[in-house]
Amino acid sequence: MMPSAPLTLVNGAVQDTLPGLDRGLQYGDGVFRTVRVHRGRPQWWATHMCKLAEDADRLAIPAPPSAVWEREVDTLLATAPAECVLKLILTRGTGPRGYRPAAQPEPTRIVQVSDWPANIEAVAARGAVVHLCALRLAEQPRLAGIKHLNRLENVLATLEWPPGEADEGLMLDPSGRVVCGVSSNVFLVRQGRLLTPRLSRCGVAGVARQQVLALAAQLKLPASESDIGLDELLTADEVFLTNSLIRLWPVARLGERHWGEPRLAAELRRLLDDAA
Repeated sequence: MMPSAPLTLVNGAVQDTLPGLDRGLQYGDGVFRTVRVHRGRPQWWATHMCKLAEDADRLAIPAPPSAVWEREVDTLLATAPAECVLKLILTRGTGPRGYRPAAQPEPTRIVQVSDWPANIEAVAARGAVVHLCALRLAEQPRLAGIKHLNRLENVLATLEWPPGEADEGLMLDPSGRVVCGVSSNVFLVRQGRLLTPRLSRCGVAGVARQQVLALAAQLKLPASESDIGLDELLTADEVFLTNSLIRLWPVARLGERHWGEPRLAAELRRLLDDAA
């Protein structure tokens, strides 16, 4: 079955077009969030709203109040499937030609609902197959952690493996440190301790990553953010990936390295889903 066309609102109006001078289109000048809708309700909504506002503030883009987003989301979800994907995009809006933005921008809001991906639960059950990407993420501390619209590195990384050959790609920085997946964050389990890459140079600090770290604190499970080399990842007891849609995928294979039963990852995924 072909997926249905996404339902889209632009600044509250039903449409799926933008002005040619919108800076999100021109320069990737904006931020976004991808949200799981479960049983008709956006998951981790308050956290997504906080992160969107923080990211927008770091780019000096005025973020609308959460009530504005909620009103438009409610409009779309009224006719959407109970299980679907919600995407929120905030651009700096239109402006004069050139890189310098308008002194008082009028941001563009885009709210979109898409079909739920069919493979998420299957990969969670069998474990993800991960491709080691040749493309290295550039370091830019000013943008590190932000889910901004310029995702060309991620686009190019997905072209490295044919569809169906892997479920996700692992991305390193220029020094060979582990940063993230193409569309996920990475965790290692070593002797009952959680490790996740430090994201002060590049990468996106995802909401699911934040949820796992908070859950670890509640469970008094030792967890830390640190620089992680590829060898350290390959010798970990478990590796798993997180984002707001997959929640948590245990990694079954990366290259020639295979992992067995994901005990801690399976328990964390169950707790994440129980809290949904």
